[in-house]
Amino acid sequence: MADEANRSAFLELQGRMVEATGKLKQVQNQMRNKEGEKKRAFLTLEELHQLPDDTNTYKSIGKVFVLEPKSVLESEQDQKLKNSETALASLQTSKEYLEKQLAEVENNLRELLQQDPGLARQIMSMTVM
Repeated sequence: MADEANRSAFLELQGRMVEATGKLKQVQNQMRNKEGEKKRAFLTLEELHQLPDDTNTYKSIGKVFVLEPKSVLESEQDQKLKNSETALASLQTSKEYLEKQLAEVENNLRELLQQDPGLARQIMSMTVM
């Protein structure tokens, strides 16, 4: 009976580990995307600052370019930069939480396998098809 309880506990922990790993990868991808957005906004803002104030600037909207004042484009890029920084801070918090959760699940798995060497042998003898 204890063997069956350990086996179901292992399966539950394994599921939690797969779920946490998937969420962590998703957050890391989102962070990579936000870093790219932040970098593009920063570089665009730097280029806009170098232009004279009376320069004609255009905003891309799909396949169309619309004439916009330089100040409007600068404020939009500045807002994108701030939004990216805020989102990155939030994603970093989520990432840290998920890493702690993953470490906890790994420790629980390790403890379970140390308590029941028979279960560890069964798992090691399984073949993935």
